[in-house]
Amino acid sequence: MAKSMTAKEMKKDSPHLNRFYYPLDQVVEKPFNWKQMWRLLIYLKPYAKTLMPAAIIAMLVSTIVRLVVPVIIGTWVIDRAIADQNVSLLTYLIIGISVLYLLSYVANTFRIRWVNILGQRVIHDLRKSLFSHVQRLSHNFFDKRSAGSILVRILNDVNSLQELFTNGIINLLMDVVMLSGIIVILFALSPPLALAVLFILPIMFFISTKLRRRIRRSWQDVRIQKSRLNSHLNESMQGIRITQSFSQEKENTEFFNGVNTDNYEKERIAMKKSAYFGPFVEMSNAIGTVILISYGAHLIITENIEIGVFVSFAFYLGMFWEPISRLGQIYNQLLVAMASSERIFEFLDEQPNVEEKKDAKDFHDMKGHIVFDKVQFSYDDDRVALHEISLEMKQGQTVALVGHTGSGKSTIANLISRFYDPTEGIVKIDGHDLRDMRLDSLRTNISVVLQDTFIFSGTIMENIRFGRPEATDEEVIEAAKVVGADDFIKRLSNGYHTEVEERGNILSAGERQLLSFARALLADPRILILDEATASIDTETEVKIQQALKKLLEGRTAIMIAHRLSTIREADNIIVLEHGRILEQGNHDELMKRKGEYYDLVKSQFEMLDAL
Repeated sequence: MAKSMTAKEMKKDSPHLNRFYYPLDQVVEKPFNWKQMWRLLIYLKPYAKTLMPAAIIAMLVSTIVRLVVPVIIGTWVIDRAIADQNVSLLTYLIIGISVLYLLSYVANTFRIRWVNILGQRVIHDLRKSLFSHVQRLSHNFFDKRSAGSILVRILNDVNSLQELFTNGIINLLMDVVMLSGIIVILFALSPPLALAVLFILPIMFFISTKLRRRIRRSWQDVRIQKSRLNSHLNESMQGIRITQSFSQEKENTEFFNGVNTDNYEKERIAMKKSAYFGPFVEMSNAIGTVILISYGAHLIITENIEIGVFVSFAFYLGMFWEPISRLGQIYNQLLVAMASSERIFEFLDEQPNVEEKKDAKDFHDMKGHIVFDKVQFSYDDDRVALHEISLEMKQGQTVALVGHTGSGKSTIANLISRFYDPTEGIVKIDGHDLRDMRLDSLRTNISVVLQDTFIFSGTIMENIRFGRPEATDEEVIEAAKVVGADDFIKRLSNGYHTEVEERGNILSAGERQLLSFARALLADPRILILDEATASIDTETEVKIQQALKKLLEGRTAIMIAHRLSTIREADNIIVLEHGRILEQGNHDELMKRKGEYYDLVKSQFEMLDAL
């Protein structure tokens, strides 16, 4: 069997596969610092007066019991009750120790319950905060990232923090208290023996510090590779029809194998580095035990300590390496959490390019009078999409934007919805600069229908109601009737309550487009943007929609973007664009008489139809 190519090899040998690699999804080079960890811990603040104190108290009770019992066993049970053959004292001590262990059991039960509730709530809040923030980001954020890489941050990276919040933080406090208590007690019992047993600690600290940076970088690599894996899976599932149409299943599988292999290697390396700490702790435990037996025996023989102290030391030494080992695991959790939190905070620190002013105003009874005043816009520094465009769309007008691909039609529509802000110039509606207005106030007055319409999982009724959630069933049905969608909806198995699959795959392209029309019209907008909205609809259906729109567009400003020029003949104003500039504008008859660019477009389209 041929050896599977790695993703890097496939990327080199097959440049077309580079689409699965996203340059923005790279290692976030930030130093390990407690300032960022504190930022993460802020999500515990809402529970600082309820779950956190309760869990900490339960932890302290359990820890104190564990610290007290070895002293009782060594100094009281062995050196007093057993040495003096005091059966009565021994009985009382046994009962007391049993009660303490029962108390510890109850405290541990409540601690585990409370920290799990705390962790789940924090993860819920963090994911909610991240999703809400991403929802508010500008379109250019999504232009530069794949849906898969965004999903990884919201799902996988947040999930990786779950163990930290459910166990890590409280366990960290518990182990710090435990270690501090053990060290204090050991030095109180016998300083020489304590120094001898604990001399290995500085060596452990030095080695773990050396490993820290390497382990952290490895877990970051794991997160990045998972992001690439999810990105590829997301695109593969969405593009499965294209893959099968071009018989690219084998190539796609080979690429997935490469990405999957890289993911396995990154995971293996990270786990290998993280696994170094466990054996080192065990070796340290073994060294400490040898020192305890040899030097402790010497101190007993020379009568510098009693046997009970030696026994207590043995108990504490066994207890000492347990939290040390857990701290190593918690440290690994901390490294994973830091790698994930860096990626989460990278998104949370992302600011929308389209920002709302603090003193932004609301639109009151928007009319829909749109003005572009010397507007220039660039998606990046190398490509200017609009060159000092000045135009006016009067209230209630139907304005058509025509031109070749890349002429700036959709850019104008995006600026009206304020998905982007102009690089230069001003876009106004009803005399107001859009940058002075609240985004919600603007966009609730605008409906957009795209060529590639999106249908959500759910019922037909729910998809149409998305345009106005408070609409009644009767209003939803009326909107569907107006655009001609009612006929095909009634033919479905459950009518308006028929469940549609993801992206509405059970519906034809034309049916999906009709639903998007009903959704937009139900919203009752003052401005309606139709971006190639009739491209997927057959001619017969298009005639029905045009008839419905004549009635529905009364009093609304409509912007129609279309390559099929037959759909815009009735527009009040037709604006012809080329490379981000206005070549000419006027109604259909005026432009045909000029025999300019619009005339040539219409002529070439009719010639194409005649050829067919």
